[in-house]
Amino acid sequence: MMMAGNYETDSAATFMISVAAELAGMHAQTLRTYDRLGLVTPQRTSGGGRRYSSRDVELLREIQRLSQEEGVNLAGIKRIIDLSNQVDALQRRVRELQADLDNAGARRGGELVPVPRTSALVVWQPRRKRNAD
Repeated sequence: MMMAGNYETDSAATFMISVAAELAGMHAQTLRTYDRLGLVTPQRTSGGGRRYSSRDVELLREIQRLSQEEGVNLAGIKRIIDLSNQVDALQRRVRELQADLDNAGARRGGELVPVPRTSALVVWQPRRKRNAD
């Protein structure tokens, strides 16, 4: 399911509200309502006009599908979008932490050993032998 994303990094073409509404199969007033409710957050021009990205149009289509085909009300759709965004953020964070763990293990020459009971991850390094003096 396609949900809202990071709008600042979406550098693709943007559409005026009338074009976005036509692409999404909705009335422009519906897009304004969805913006007010926080279901979709289009970019703004310096004059305050809404500019919808391709990602926004996909999200609008998904909102329409959830509403019409699944019977989800707008409050439910907002919750679905919010939870999907949280899941995306958590998945990104897990990937970052996994990369950090992989790098830490490689730098130290140790092995990553999962500890089943605590669900913790321990970095183990063998002790270096000391020279006899």
